Amino acid sequence: MELTKFGHACVRVQRDGRRLVIDPGGLTDPEVLEGAAAVLVTHEHFDHFSESTLRAAAETNPELQIWTNGSLAGRLEGLGPRVHTVGDGARFTAAGFDVKVYGTWHAVIHRDIPRVVNIGFLLDGLLFHPGDALTVPEDQAVDTLLLPVHGPWSTAGHLLDYVREVAPRRALAIHDGALNDIGITMVGGLLGEQGPGTGAAYTRLNVGESLTLG
Repeated sequence: MELTKFGHACVRVQRDGRRLVIDPGGLTDPEVLEGAAAVLVTHEHFDHFSESTLRAAAETNPELQIWTNGSLAGRLEGLGPRVHTVGDGARFTAAGFDVKVYGTWHAVIHRDIPRVVNIGFLLDGLLFHPGDALTVPEDQAVDTLLLPVHGPWSTAGHLLDYVREVAPRRALAIHDGALNDIGITMVGGLLGEQGPGTGAAYTRLNVGESLTLG
């Protein structure tokens, strides 16, 4: 499985010529969807979901399939059976990858801000994208955790404890589009070898960089 980072919270995974994209939002170049057979969307916030981008991709590629939560699926009306509604515990196959869904809600930003539905996706029992939540797949070991390293709903302490609880072999930084170079260095110092320790190797890819998983 080859993973490529495509800005902020979006990644593309591919194997044997099949491409799957997670969270191609408004901060991601739409080119990420070129050649994709499947799209997974964790929740409705603009940095994870772009209705115009998905509709344009679906029009270009009539075979494109989309999996997301029930709240967001309603915003893709008109795409018919290509939009699949899934929730916590669901299992399905997308672009040849085995996928299991975890979680229900976005992390709390503030008590006065309504929470939205958020689901995470585990691919092939190997790669976990939690969206904007610190969801733990309690029934499944995770090899590679896509770690949302910056958001208005988390602190460095939350992230350290989250990685320790999930206990992956490796944590890859995502959700870092609002960080400047100083912020990226600070987060990397806390989550990397100079920090208090998480038990997992920490890596941050630049946009367009790839690595092989498995």
